[in-house]
Formats: sequence, C-alpha cells, structure tokens
Amino acid sequence: MKINHPLLGPRNASEFTILGDAKLLQRPNTPERDQARVFYEYLYLRDNPIGQHQELWFHEQGDRSWLIVSRDTLTHEINNVELASKVIKKGQTQ
Repeated sequence: MKINHPLLGPRNASEFTILGDAKLLQRPNTPERDQARVFYEYLYLRDNPIGQHQELWFHEQGDRSWLIVSRDTLTHEINNVELASKVIKKGQTQ
C-alpha cells in the first residue's frame, strides 16, 4: 500500500506506524468527577467501522510527521492524506 505523503510524495506503508482512530486527537476535557470514566472511554473504547475512516499514522522511518489518512477499511483505498497539524487547526477530525 502506498501513502501519498503531503510533503514527500508516495511512500510505502511499511515506513509508517498506525496509531488508530484519528479521534484520539480530540482529547476530552471533562469535569473532575467524570474524568476517569470519560478518559477510559476515550482511550480504550473505539469503533471498528466498515467503510470510510480517518486514521492517525506516524511516519516513523521518514520525517517523523503525523498524518491523518482517510481510507476505506474494506478496500484499503486511500482517499486523502493530510498533515495532522493542519487537520487539527481546521478542526476536521470526525
């Protein structure tokens, strides 16, 4: 599988490490009394969707950048790749 890195061009997926759902970028900010439950759900309870999904990938064997990769989990077709820092600034993680 090839990932079209926004700065470096097409790279082999073996250069990357996948962290999982891009929602991890949206760390919860909750009242103190609910903190443990909300953080547990944020950290451990994740969906395993079929179809389009945004994932967080780390370019471990390259420039060490974080990417948001939008791909189809059924076909593995990659539809979009953006730098995570730009996505966070735009507030577009789903």
